Amino acid sequence: MSLLRTIEQKLNLSADSSGPVRGTLSMGRIGMIWLAANLVVTTLLTGTLFIPSVPLTTAVWLITAGTIIGAVVLVLIGNVGTRTGLPTTALTRGSFGIRGSYLPVAANIIVLMGWSWVQAMLAGITVDYLVESLTGYSNPALFSILCETIVVILAIRGHDGIAKIEPWLAVIMLAIMGWIFYTVFNKFSLAELNSLPAPAEGALTGGLVLDVVIATAISWTVLSADINRTAKSQKAGIIGSGVGYVLSTIISMTLGATVFAYVLLSGTEAIAFDPVTVVSAFGAPLAIVIFFSVMATNTMAVFGMTTSLVNARAEGNMRFLPAALILGVVSIAGSTFFGLLDRFTNFMMMIGSFFVPVFAVVIVDYYIISRCSYTRDILRATNGRYWYKSGFNPAAIICWVVGAALSYVLAYVWPSPIGATIPTFVLTFVLYFALSARRMQKKYHEQEHLALSA
Repeated sequence: MSLLRTIEQKLNLSADSSGPVRGTLSMGRIGMIWLAANLVVTTLLTGTLFIPSVPLTTAVWLITAGTIIGAVVLVLIGNVGTRTGLPTTALTRGSFGIRGSYLPVAANIIVLMGWSWVQAMLAGITVDYLVESLTGYSNPALFSILCETIVVILAIRGHDGIAKIEPWLAVIMLAIMGWIFYTVFNKFSLAELNSLPAPAEGALTGGLVLDVVIATAISWTVLSADINRTAKSQKAGIIGSGVGYVLSTIISMTLGATVFAYVLLSGTEAIAFDPVTVVSAFGAPLAIVIFFSVMATNTMAVFGMTTSLVNARAEGNMRFLPAALILGVVSIAGSTFFGLLDRFTNFMMMIGSFFVPVFAVVIVDYYIISRCSYTRDILRATNGRYWYKSGFNPAAIICWVVGAALSYVLAYVWPSPIGATIPTFVLTFVLYFALSARRMQKKYHEQEHLALSA
């Protein structure tokens, strides 16, 4: 047997994406995974987008509100993963149909690929800054490719090893964040940090800030069931992911907003969503932590893409290694598209347009229409309860199209004062319920963990 075949068999056996799994992780462990995952430079730099469009205090309130709202969706989807043992993309079979689920799977891969590119670029820019400061050599594209290559290797080998050090990285990040907060408030008062005037053009509204924060939670929700299905109980998954995600996001985004206000008040040139702005203000230690945190989080993104693709078909006949290699090559090739960083807000809005309607449909379908129970039919490749019409559920697809269109209109055509995400979720929720109420189950059934019946 060839070495490649031996490696592939090992990967297929260790990949927990193929079929339902029984979780074993405690509440604390789930909480630390979510805490570590979102203490990352992308979340921190998202906070820099809000200043000086809104005062720092307002930004913190919007960050807090948007994070809690988004976390409700994240936790609800994650809990379905805990109850069934299935990853997020597999859950969409219940509402979109066995074949209809390919649509959100494709969207999921696109979004995770975008996140992978963004994080590789940020890591590359950070490494380039350190190398240039020491040697004078600068090549951010090369360093981005090298960083993404490391990520792909880690993703192919699995995330077990790096997951063990993520909690330690979280502790280091929290310590450095505490030092940064101390440095900022030791120099400027809260009143001074709030005093920055909004720009005359291009300022974000409060509604758009809220939208971006909620979209951050939605972007993590695509992996919420993947992670939370490893929880040993619903309580462990709900509390662990809820507390871990909310704390890490509020701390990271607030730090980004605070640091950006600090840099502006210091009279230094500041560019939003630029890691050099943060690193140049607080030095190499922060740059090193940013690099390793991006490595850890980006490995989850690439591994998530692979598991989504492998698990797309109910029969699960796609092999792990070829899928990982193909997606890895694409992620490396796109890691030099630095123009995406200038369009980050649009990227976040695209995530909202894609997935807010998807998760509204899944939540209604599982918790209301199906009365908190998906059957073994969700594991079938054809026929059964979730076959609908030739494998597609027209109601879910219609609601997704309507929701995505509304999100676009409210974001770009007729901007809503409360943003696009909340109205889109509510409309999709109500519309799907109206179209699907006739097939609502009459009784609640205890969800049998599908790993027990698989």
